[in-house]
Amino acid sequence: MGKFRIQPHGRLQEWVAEEKGYFTDEGLDYEFVKDWSYGSSTYTSAGSEPSGVRQVNHGAFESMQEGRSCEVSSACHWMVNLAASARQGRMWGQAYSVAPSGIYVPPESSVRKAKDLASIPIAVGYHSGSHFSALQALEKCLQPSEINLQFVGRPVERLTFLLDREVAAGNVFGAPIYVLEQHGFRKVVDTTFMIGFLISNDANDEEVRRYFRALQRAQRDIDQEPERYKHYLLKELPEKYHAAVDWNSFGPGERLVFEPYTREIFEHTHRWVASWQIFTDSETEQFRDASYTSAVVV
Repeated sequence: MGKFRIQPHGRLQEWVAEEKGYFTDEGLDYEFVKDWSYGSSTYTSAGSEPSGVRQVNHGAFESMQEGRSCEVSSACHWMVNLAASARQGRMWGQAYSVAPSGIYVPPESSVRKAKDLASIPIAVGYHSGSHFSALQALEKCLQPSEINLQFVGRPVERLTFLLDREVAAGNVFGAPIYVLEQHGFRKVVDTTFMIGFLISNDANDEEVRRYFRALQRAQRDIDQEPERYKHYLLKELPEKYHAAVDWNSFGPGERLVFEPYTREIFEHTHRWVASWQIFTDSETEQFRDASYTSAVVV
């Protein structure tokens, strides 16, 4: 059997589990593989439009469709739910995480509250957590026709575009939110959202359980003394930002929740995504008739 490949997700827990030897304690022969969402993208380039940003129609769902080279990875629960429904992996049903997230604007922006975002382009990642969390948060305060999402790429790219004032607003999570706050950016709407775990179809479920037991130990350590581990968030940022931020003011970021991803959540998520008619009929056909029992490991 090969190594158990883990794709981190811009959070602390995997790094703490490695530091403390928790994966080894569980008997995992493991390795980390690159997180697709934090790598440099081949899908964006500056200068192709007047804004310096071009549309990127590739995100978390597409990366799962293409196949991820690991036994366990993460993405927003909307897309893990649908990817597992399309049999592109299995959704782990015994844990999820919650990622602090928000729509941020520069300090000089005239946007002060959610309603001010009507028709303002908001930078998000296509078919990813920032896409769906923006819709979920904004549908409570704006009409659908007033929500103007701009698909510009991955989290670090949205951070760069915001700092360079190439986008008017952006939905970000993870370490980038702390960088923006240190640069005076203002959160206009909170978009905190659930993240799910995608397990490869051929992963050994006992190894997956070992992985989660290690993460649960790491989560307790983070809850007890977050200040000891926040420096690991620098791993999720390009080196050019390291000297410009003080990680001591960072929050702990994403928090793991060891509760079930229930049938009710699974089915409600399907209905909500369908209500936005985001996917084409042919795309929807992949997961239209999926059942909780076939898609979720409980």
